[in-house]
Amino acid sequence: MTETETSSIRVLVVDDQRTMREIIRRLLGQIGVRDVDDAEDGEQALEKLHNPTAEKPDIVICDLHMDKMDGMDFCNHVRRDKNDAIRGLPIIILTGEQDTFVHDVTKQVGATTVLVKPVSAEDLKTQIEAAIGFTI
Repeated sequence: MTETETSSIRVLVVDDQRTMREIIRRLLGQIGVRDVDDAEDGEQALEKLHNPTAEKPDIVICDLHMDKMDGMDFCNHVRRDKNDAIRGLPIIILTGEQDTFVHDVTKQVGATTVLVKPVSAEDLKTQIEAAIGFTI
């Protein structure tokens, strides 16, 4: 995919650090994803997901450790949501956490996959495609 091509997928990036949200947005841009929204924490992400006038994302990329509502709690809320479209969203947890036990627990509460930072644009593309089930 060239820099001028765009992908039709929508991504919601959830991270409490603005710099990380910008880095992820830039990585997504490198793989042709232009439709990116972001949230500062899990609570704000849930508000966006429940906004009846907003388009739902195709996938969520979420940090694990955040104030207010962390990634694990966010996954739990999403997987228990009454709305099927929200409950079924793929969630990639992007974290600096090295503990594989924490990764396993995060998957048990609903993360589709866990990626450890730093991550390349190609790694992100591979995991997004695996999560959504088609090539971007």
